[in-house]
Amino acid sequence: MPPALPDEDTAGEDTAGEHATPTAEPARAKIEAEALAADWAPVIGRILLGLVFIWFGFHELEHPGNWTGYVPVIPETSTLAVILVLIHGWVLFTLAIALIAGIEPRAAAALASLLMLEIVISLAVTGLSDTAVRDAGVLGLAVCLAGCRHRRLILRG
Repeated sequence: MPPALPDEDTAGEDTAGEHATPTAEPARAKIEAEALAADWAPVIGRILLGLVFIWFGFHELEHPGNWTGYVPVIPETSTLAVILVLIHGWVLFTLAIALIAGIEPRAAAALASLLMLEIVISLAVTGLSDTAVRDAGVLGLAVCLAGCRHRRLILRG
């Protein structure tokens, strides 16, 4: 709670110690900004991760043939590769909706972490690439969100 402003009666009196000093105002503003960021950063991260998953899920569902080359071990021209990409696209899309809507966000982030771990491992096996490094960063965000006990903007049962 901010300190009380002096009454007009006491405006000229020495009230040292009763009111915040001019240097305390920037410190308080910094603390309030840090608290605001701490409160809302997980929500922003959750929504952005959901948007990334929606983007890739949509494209995997719309054009699965463009993604079959990422399916490990299975020939990319096989029907099985297309089916696996379609399943992967639906999983991404479902996790995205859960993350954005705040439906069990920690569980959704934990599943997203497992999914991203699978992706990073399969990409890293073929050699370190820009894509593998990017996906490792997305994995890091998912892990952080899975461990976050933040409760803003979630659906409760």
